[in-house]
Amino acid sequence: MNKPRQFPDWKQIYQDREVETMPWFNPDLDADLERALTDLNLNAGTVLDLGTGPGTQAIALAERGFSVTASDISEAAIARAEGIGKEQGLDVTWKQDDILNSTLNQQFDFVFDRGCFHVFSPEQRQNYLRTLNNLVKPKGYFFLKCFSHLQPGEEGPYRFTPEEIRDIFTPHFNIHSIKETVYQGTLDPLPQALFSVLEKH
Repeated sequence: MNKPRQFPDWKQIYQDREVETMPWFNPDLDADLERALTDLNLNAGTVLDLGTGPGTQAIALAERGFSVTASDISEAAIARAEGIGKEQGLDVTWKQDDILNSTLNQQFDFVFDRGCFHVFSPEQRQNYLRTLNNLVKPKGYFFLKCFSHLQPGEEGPYRFTPEEIRDIFTPHFNIHSIKETVYQGTLDPLPQALFSVLEKH
């Protein structure tokens, strides 16, 4: 489960490939996030789309009236997503940022991570958690989609059990729910995922 992983150069991949071909590309708002927002009656506020990549989730949230900041380590990803957002007349704040060495200094009503956390090695996770803790307002929400332990193989993102998610995040967050789901994207079959709803202490 925790065998070291090899990942692409995130800064380069968005220069070299069309976003529509990437495994995590989903043009629509993530179905699990949409359901969670409805269940929690969240329809306004400040949002950080962490590791925005193609920017589809940030754009979908902005379309729904949220005040959205979207960050990614890749300047190419940010530039491409910003261009699409401007074409659609959407007001999104796009930021090139490394979450492990972040310069973001705002707190948000909720943060959405749809594929950033699960690429970090066990040694990097506490650093991630410290930064995340500073980014979510007290009583704010963190929505996390990551690979599930039910996903076969050891290539690509790290896999997690619900118990591991609880152990990692309960020092700073209350766990509302952790459910088995799938990772909408371009792969067939869709990868097995966990979707977690956490509330900041």
